[in-house]
Order: sequence, then C-alpha cells, then structure tokens
Amino acid sequence: MIEIDGNYLEAGGQILRTALGLSVLAKKPFHIINIRKGRRDQGLKEQHLQAVKAMKRLSTADVKGDELNSTELTFIPNEVKNKNLNIYISTAGSVGLVLQSLLIPSINMDIKFKIKGGATYGKYALPIQHLDSVLLNILKKFGYTSKLKVIKEGFFPRGGAIVNVHSKIGKLKPIILDNLGELKEIQIFSAASQELVVRDVVNRQAKSAKKILFKKFNIPIKEERYYDKTFSTGSGIQINLISENSIIGSNSIGEKTASAEKVGEEAALNLTHEYENNAVVDKYTADQLLPYMAIAGYGKIKTSSITNHIRTNAWVIEKFLDVKFKIKDNVIECNSSKK
Repeated sequence: MIEIDGNYLEAGGQILRTALGLSVLAKKPFHIINIRKGRRDQGLKEQHLQAVKAMKRLSTADVKGDELNSTELTFIPNEVKNKNLNIYISTAGSVGLVLQSLLIPSINMDIKFKIKGGATYGKYALPIQHLDSVLLNILKKFGYTSKLKVIKEGFFPRGGAIVNVHSKIGKLKPIILDNLGELKEIQIFSAASQELVVRDVVNRQAKSAKKILFKKFNIPIKEERYYDKTFSTGSGIQINLISENSIIGSNSIGEKTASAEKVGEEAALNLTHEYENNAVVDKYTADQLLPYMAIAGYGKIKTSSITNHIRTNAWVIEKFLDVKFKIKDNVIECNSSKK
C-alpha cells in the first residue's frame, strides 16, 4: 500500500488526481491522508469526488472515504472492465481536472467518457480548451491519441457542460521538448454564453488580446470566436503559441469584476510572459506532462518556472513508477530509476 500525505508542498487536489490515475495504470493501491490540506475548504469537493467515483467504476476498485469533504481515502484498484463511462458533476467543478485522472490509465485502452455538468471554463483550473488544444495535441506528437469534443460549454458559477472523450490505445515515445523551434502561428479561442452577444464579449476579448500579440509576435493569428447556449452566463479565452516543436498555452475566464478587454489582455500578457521566460512548455502544461514522461520511461521538457505543482507531481509519480525526476534551471528530466 502506497502511503501519501496530501499536505506535501502544493497540498492540493493534484496529488489525489495523479495518484488515482497512476494507481489504476500500475494496479497499485494507495492510502492518502490530509487531502487538499493546503486549501481553505479542505477535503474532497464535487469534482474530486466525481474523479474518485469515475476511477472506482473504471477499475472496479475497493474504496473507503469516497464522500464529500473526506480528508482521507483508501483506493485499491482491480481489473478495468467498464470502458464506457458516464460522469456527472453537479457543480461548476472543472471538467478538465476530472479528466486529468481519467486520461492517465486510458493510454492502455480504448475507452469513452461522457461528462455532464461541471465547467469547461472555471475558477482555479485550466479550461478544457487548454487540455484539448495544448496537452492532448502535444501528447499526440508522442503517440497518445485522445479525441475530445465539447458539446456544450460550461461556465462558472453554475457549470452545466457536456463533454465527450474517446481515448485509443497508444504507445508513448520519450517526450522531449527542450527547443521551441520556429514560431508558426497564434491561435485564439474566444467563447461566451449566448446572452452575452449583446455585449459583444467574444469580439472584445479577442481584439484586446490581439493588440498585445501583434506588438510581440510577427506571425499569423487564427481565431475561433463563438457563443454557446449555456446553463450559466460566462466567458473565457484560450490563446496558444504554436511553434515548430511545441505549443505554449494561456487563458483567462470572464468575471463580473473584469471587463472583456481585461480578460483578453490577461491571457495575452500571460502568454508573452511564458515566451519571454524561455518556455518550450508553459508551466501549467508542464506538470500535466510529467506522468506521461514517466510512462514513456524518459522525458525532458523546458518550462518558464518550476512551480510547487511541478515538484509535487514529480514526488507523487515517483511513488508509483520506477522513475526519478531531475529539476534544474527550469528543465525537468525524467529517467527510469533502473538505469
């Protein structure tokens, strides 16, 4: 039984999500205490609980502590039998965060997920568009194919998203992203709920971002601006810098206290910050890539800064897989510990 203290470093839900995914992948049970100890509202919240329940159904696991606000959990995975899962999130909890657990073991199987509820653009979490257009596109270069389709966007504070995912069996090659290469283009995805048409929100977000991006980058900008009939009023923007070798992503969500112009500006400034700090992979994607580097047996990526999310994820992964991470000068390298 692998013992995990959820109060380590970042002390958030990432520890649990990574542990769940690797537990099912490696068929190794774990016991975690102090779940989300570093958060004001400690314990399992809706999106964490639904991730646990989904992984429980996926692997017919024996589980203790799978209830709201629980700060302790025992998870013993068994055989994977259910390869067509329906998941429901009753709050505006992040769809992307639930998928972070599910996608890790999915590399070994052909599996489909349908998620109803939750947010595609929510607080304190990467938008589903970031997971789709950045993480999954990067992983595709190295042998992991997972297709994601947003049927309905979900915005904070009520959620209500509908997302379908189909992952196919893959074999990961070593993930090496230490050289950005030639810059190719910028992608802008600006989204909002239908009732915000009258305020021209998607256009205002995109135009504000473009003002900053035009000054910094002399490359083509491609845009997708769209409204959706959603359960909750809201908006969000995702911006990606596409290079010869990688993708750097940035995003921002709309809030009552921020104008549409401010939302677009924030995402654009964050993107330029990543680029100016020599990222080949943005710091938010970097920690999500670590499990796949370990599964491949080798990996080397360069990011803008080393966050506690990154250090925490490396620590958890080393408990489940025979790998060691080396972190130096914003470069993260993963090697098999057997070498």
